[in-house]
Amino acid sequence: QVQLVESGGGLVQAGGSLRLSCAASGLTFSNYAVGWFRQAPGKEREFVSAISWSGWKTLYSDSVKGRSTISRDNARNTVYMQMNSLKPEDTAVYSCAATPGSSYAYAPSTGSEYNYWGQGTQVTVSS
Repeated sequence: QVQLVESGGGLVQAGGSLRLSCAASGLTFSNYAVGWFRQAPGKEREFVSAISWSGWKTLYSDSVKGRSTISRDNARNTVYMQMNSLKPEDTAVYSCAATPGSSYAYAPSTGSEYNYWGQGTQVTVSS
């Protein structure tokens, strides 16, 4: 059974930092691309960042580019997203998702391309 479990969310002041983790089990994690998505109340889910199975390719939305870094540790079956200079508009539930990597540079930004999803972790940024 595939499981993705997010952690690291919480309440932080504007300008602060958080590191989100996505721990995977039940799959050969090193063969999967992983993405982060977020959904704020009353808004649609949006893409945040993604990383290919090799780690060679990373992709960021314009809203977090320059403030976030996605990385992975395949030995620990975990993907991380370091988020700095957080803003109140970053407040959302952050979910990770995984999909088999078709190439070493495959890091999709579309939710429909992902097969497995975690339950999410809440990030709240106060002003």
